[in-house]
Amino acid sequence: MARFGLSALTTLLKGKGSPRAGAAGGQAPAASWSRPFGLGWEQPYTVRYASNLDDGPNHGMPLGGFGAGCIGRGTDGSFNLWHLDGGEHWFGTLPDCQFALFESDGEQSRAHALAVKPPVDASRPEAGEPLSAWSWYPASTPDQTTGTYAARYPLSSTQYTGVFNAEVRYEAFSPILPGDYQRTSYPVAVFVWTLTNPTNRPLDLSLLLSWRNTTGWFTNTDPTAAVEFRDDGSPEHNYVPAIGRSQGQRNRWVDQPGLQGVLLEGERSTPVAEGQGQWCLATDAGLIERHPGLSIQRCSRWDPSGSGAELWEPFARDGSIPDSNNDRRSADQGPASAALAVRCQLEPGQSLEIPLVISWDLPVTAFATGTRALRRYTDVFGSSGDNAAAIAAEALRDWRDWRAQIEAWQRPVLERADLPEPLRMALFNELYDLASGGSLWSAASPEDPVGRFGVLECLDYAWYESLDVRLYGSFALLQLWPELDKSVLRSFARAIPAADATPRPIGWYFTQGKGRVEAARKLAGATPHDLGAPNERPWDATNYTAYQDCNLWKDLASDFVLQVWRTFKLAPSGEDLRFLADCWPAAVQALRYLKTFDANDDGLPDNGGAPDQTFDDWPLKGVSAYCGALWIAALEAALAMAQRLQLDLGLDTSGEQREFGSWLEQSRANFDALLWNGEYYNIDAESGTPVVMADQLCGDFYARLLGLPAVVADERARSSLQAVKEACFEGFRGGQLGVANGLRRDGTPLDPNGTHPLEVWTGINFGLAAYYRLMGETGTAFAITGAVVEQVYAGGLQFRTPEAITAVNTFRACHYLRAMAIWAVWATHTNWQAIPGAERQP
Repeated sequence: MARFGLSALTTLLKGKGSPRAGAAGGQAPAASWSRPFGLGWEQPYTVRYASNLDDGPNHGMPLGGFGAGCIGRGTDGSFNLWHLDGGEHWFGTLPDCQFALFESDGEQSRAHALAVKPPVDASRPEAGEPLSAWSWYPASTPDQTTGTYAARYPLSSTQYTGVFNAEVRYEAFSPILPGDYQRTSYPVAVFVWTLTNPTNRPLDLSLLLSWRNTTGWFTNTDPTAAVEFRDDGSPEHNYVPAIGRSQGQRNRWVDQPGLQGVLLEGERSTPVAEGQGQWCLATDAGLIERHPGLSIQRCSRWDPSGSGAELWEPFARDGSIPDSNNDRRSADQGPASAALAVRCQLEPGQSLEIPLVISWDLPVTAFATGTRALRRYTDVFGSSGDNAAAIAAEALRDWRDWRAQIEAWQRPVLERADLPEPLRMALFNELYDLASGGSLWSAASPEDPVGRFGVLECLDYAWYESLDVRLYGSFALLQLWPELDKSVLRSFARAIPAADATPRPIGWYFTQGKGRVEAARKLAGATPHDLGAPNERPWDATNYTAYQDCNLWKDLASDFVLQVWRTFKLAPSGEDLRFLADCWPAAVQALRYLKTFDANDDGLPDNGGAPDQTFDDWPLKGVSAYCGALWIAALEAALAMAQRLQLDLGLDTSGEQREFGSWLEQSRANFDALLWNGEYYNIDAESGTPVVMADQLCGDFYARLLGLPAVVADERARSSLQAVKEACFEGFRGGQLGVANGLRRDGTPLDPNGTHPLEVWTGINFGLAAYYRLMGETGTAFAITGAVVEQVYAGGLQFRTPEAITAVNTFRACHYLRAMAIWAVWATHTNWQAIPGAERQP
């Protein structure tokens, strides 16, 4: 893979020939990631373990609201990402889900589907070339660009160049608006096409949108969803969506004030089941009144299983499509697509803006047998599954306002010229995971007035809101949608007292050749690792992962307490004493449980020799720097909580204050004595492992960020950070990849075949960068973020950011939650509460 320095990456991000928003021609929008349309990658990162997900580098920005399901369009124009079943993943191109453009200047005409030619389905080679009658748009080559894709989430755009006489550009977005707990949940994608005639002759143009009826597809047909173990010891379940199901589907026209479109429907049960509902393709009916000569045509049904000639031949001839409203229902092998075309003539110099909307109403997410949730947007549109047109109508009415609000909330970041442009770009684009990371967002209830929320740790480790991971990755949610962050933490608070004695085999012991070792799923008082998985009962059945016995982890209780105090102190919506009081009993119970692992009564919990913290392949023994520093910071946070609750709410917390204060005094007295080696903190007190652990002082970072007493003295923090910089960053491939998790002081590996120590964890790196920034070492912070951003966005990992990358061009665990820790850099860099809208109450 080509490697770019930071200045070269900035050039890459700006792109070539990408237009600035609202301008014809010029550069890509500021702080966006861009790439020549359809250009492949010479040597992208590939997956480290064969059992982990690797869909290849053709990923673009997802479209759709949080928890509503989302779709993704690759940089070659293909719609290929379909996260429409809550928490589940399907990646595959449907060639008939596509835009196309016809153009004629009176002498010559041309028509192209606006994506590169799709490959033959390797699983069905007998089917031959898909839609063989269609003409596909040419891909860029290293020598010639046919267009530019650009993304600055939640905005993306493509400029098509050098093929049509017309200037052709679209901008796509969904209403992802900080502090807006209604519109951010909408299942809708808006595509605003801008067609301009730069020639001296009139141009006849026709813009086509075709879409497959996929109602009924996105539900698991495996009723058991049995749990198995991968080669890395992590659990997984079988997901077999009903892809291709067509029985009972039908398409029909829909006309409403301001809207003309087509509805795509399927069979419906009572109540509506998972995967059932509607899709809607629509455009603004007012275009006809405002632009004489413009017309809208609709073909409610055509067969995408053949050559596609029935739709393409008339379109390629004169830009027309069969104007028909055939609403017959399909048989089992009767796939049906629908299409909509907007035809117009542009005079020389004339420009036209055409909004096309794709909306879906799939209101139900199902989990274990008999368990289901309604999606958040149903609080506005109802749960009947027949409101796709109503969603589309609101989008067609309000899309200009939505786009203006997106531009307004992004402006404070865009205007920070003191931040490198790649960092500003990644701040926006790493938010993609809140939509495409298997996110769930349920309808509101009296107990949960904004609903319950969750994002997967990743698609390979498919369980929700892993607490150790969100210690880093939840900074974005905190700063932009703080009520959702509170919702997640309330779910953990409810789960801490719960117990589930079900025995389960622990996967790590299998990988070590130690046979079957079992442990209870959840012990009362133990802070759970996660909020469950999509094949069970998320939010309620916690600790889905069984790679390690999470009841033994030494960081989770501290992680919970620190996140509660962080959200109370830093949420842009202000301090919420009711939230603090709701979480207080669980915080007390969690800390008392963790204190039981203090084996020698020195105030500090002891790691047990198996991996029992977020680095879950990395054994620690005795008191560790990572867990110990988090523990001290958490005790400081707990004391601050107790004082505020007693002062402001009159709760008697004097007993807890005495208890935690005595633990804190012991812990502080022993932490440095056990771990400080004169230059940095040893990884632990008993293993003798001679490495510099990069994230050894995460607890000190959190304490300083939250205005709590620092865990360690300033000079020791700076000395430790210098050792990390020299050994794990500059000593690891010269700082080109990022910070490795743990190396010897001279930068050499303890074990050349090690896993976690030799990986660069994207989220850990962003967290470390925030720590360096907090300590005034801005240059190092920017060097670390620049190196990691370069690997992700030059290495084909965009919009599927992994947990880990290696020096041999491999990655592990894509679509990873922790990478949103880049927002920790923003939190330490500026008054991030200025983001418009984030302070709003729901």
